[in-house]
Amino acid sequence: MTAEPADDTRTRILRAALDLFAEHGYQRTALRQIADRLRLTKAAILYHFPAKEHLLAALIEPLVADLEQLLDSAQELPTDQARWTVLEGWVDTMLTHRRPLGMLFHDIALITRGDTYNRLMRIAMRANDLIAGPDAARRERVRAVQAVAMCSDPVVFFADVSDEVLRADMLDGARRLLAAPGADAPRAVEPGPATGRRRPGRPRALGREQVEAARRMHAAGTHSVDDIAAALGVSRATVYRHLEQTTAG
Repeated sequence: MTAEPADDTRTRILRAALDLFAEHGYQRTALRQIADRLRLTKAAILYHFPAKEHLLAALIEPLVADLEQLLDSAQELPTDQARWTVLEGWVDTMLTHRRPLGMLFHDIALITRGDTYNRLMRIAMRANDLIAGPDAARRERVRAVQAVAMCSDPVVFFADVSDEVLRADMLDGARRLLAAPGADAPRAVEPGPATGRRRPGRPRALGREQVEAARRMHAAGTHSVDDIAAALGVSRATVYRHLEQTTAG
């Protein structure tokens, strides 16, 4: 009988750890529980991961490595191209690693003792600098930090929203935030006729990414117009208008 390759065992341990951390939380999951789920001994777990915190670092490593690779690829690009390469790649990376990101959100204090935390801080600073651009003033630097948050936090807070719809919403928000003064960015609400205050309600326009998401969902035949409107937070009339524009075009 051929022995199981070590890498296969390591992968199984990581998969089980992620499942148990998601179910019970990192703090309430013991190595013995991971071993029992896999029908291994605790010593077998410790052979691959000498401490439980090494499991956490290993689960986060693919996310960290992908972000570092993204920033390396954007580093030599012109400012505007680098900005949107980082933001779009950041969203895609966050969505690719949704499960470990959710775990990290709940247990982020646990990585402050190791090198992973320092790498994440360096990644955040590099991303902020690339988005703000060289010689950026304070306001541009503040908005760069806000843009990174806009392309990260919703992945955790809107876990029930599909990747496609959430991607469109996050990038639309970043574009609105970073639009140059006076640029024609669609507003989420319209001013009231008498008081000039913003009145609550659904947006009358969709951003480009949202329009593309609506078209794909409609073309796939998997979503009704009501489903698309609910997913994008707009009225049925808004969805119909954009779909009619597509047909007319």
